Amino acid sequence: MSNNKTFYVPLAFVGLFFFSIGFALGINSFLMPVLKGAMDMSAGASSLLLAATFVPFLLFGIPATKCIEAIGYKRTMALSFGIFAVAFALFILAAKEQSLEWFLIASAVSGAANCVLQASVNPYVTICGPLESAAKRISMMGICNKLAWPATTLFITLVIGKGIGDIHMEDLYMPFGIIIGIFVALAIVALVAPLPEVKAAGEDDSADSAEPACPYAEGKTSIMQFPHLLLGCLALFLYVGVETISLATANDYAKALNLPGDNWGFIPSIGMVVGYLVGIIAIPKYLKQDTAMRLCAIIAVVGSVLVAVIPDPEISTYCIFFMALGCSLMWPALWPLAMADLGKFTKSGSSLLTMAIAGGAVMPWLQGLAVDAFGYQASYWVCVPCFLFIFFYGMWGYKIR
Repeated sequence: MSNNKTFYVPLAFVGLFFFSIGFALGINSFLMPVLKGAMDMSAGASSLLLAATFVPFLLFGIPATKCIEAIGYKRTMALSFGIFAVAFALFILAAKEQSLEWFLIASAVSGAANCVLQASVNPYVTICGPLESAAKRISMMGICNKLAWPATTLFITLVIGKGIGDIHMEDLYMPFGIIIGIFVALAIVALVAPLPEVKAAGEDDSADSAEPACPYAEGKTSIMQFPHLLLGCLALFLYVGVETISLATANDYAKALNLPGDNWGFIPSIGMVVGYLVGIIAIPKYLKQDTAMRLCAIIAVVGSVLVAVIPDPEISTYCIFFMALGCSLMWPALWPLAMADLGKFTKSGSSLLTMAIAGGAVMPWLQGLAVDAFGYQASYWVCVPCFLFIFFYGMWGYKIR
């Protein structure tokens, strides 16, 4: 599927699936302030929702890849939507019981569904065309994904007809019921969509191949022999954590600063989309993938510092835009740089990268602890060292092979 004309139709369907990923993750951004208000929870406790969503990536990364090997990409995508439907049924139960434990269980099931879906759609987009333009394709998918984060809050508040501060647990039954129906429909769409199976260069190389498609991987015996992949996993672990902070905390941060309105979540989403548009236009013609990562890391460091030090609450909140802008092309660049030259180990490498998404559980939790200890604004300092490591990977780390 290296011809551009052949992967546009599959990308259109996968773009819809990327939107669903962002929509499901956006539930955390919505629920954190709702639960803090309805159940009098601390910032550290409410951030456990994010942890419960991302821990399953560590547990189900390898099984999800085995599932792809057994039933293929499109059936795995369909399976993930079925699991999403179960998760939102559990969210309804959690709202009825007004139980943090059930909310955490529902978030964990949603995270398992997200893991299965991410394990299939990210490598699919990466290898369905030329590797040097993979960041461009992933940027297209990123627009679908990031616009969905704030759409969750907008959808639920419109269905309920109330602002976040006025929502009660029983108000959640109807929107969550509608979401269940949407995910069931998406499972059917995934099954009938024209999504041909794809393989990376060298995945089918046999031991007696005269000229292997990926010579670098041919002499390897373990996935642990790819240092650029292992460093990429660490970079992705940190990245997902700080990206989640950028996207999921804007509403909560604005509320903590007593700013009016419920749609501050659009600020980071707009930043991400602006960055993705640059990636679509510039990569690979004007901007190489590693260069994009370095530039974005610098922007993200500056944005994090501005959020943490600017005294004006409204301006500080708007500076989350620069954090998100910096995050935008990190994910699209990380996947192809980390998966380069894996050959027959491509699916194993993809499973490790999927497991690294568990970073979304750790960094927001650390930020929640920092909020309780030092205040919300100062908590954004936890992002700075993470972005600095990502800069290192974009400068040197991906070359170590």
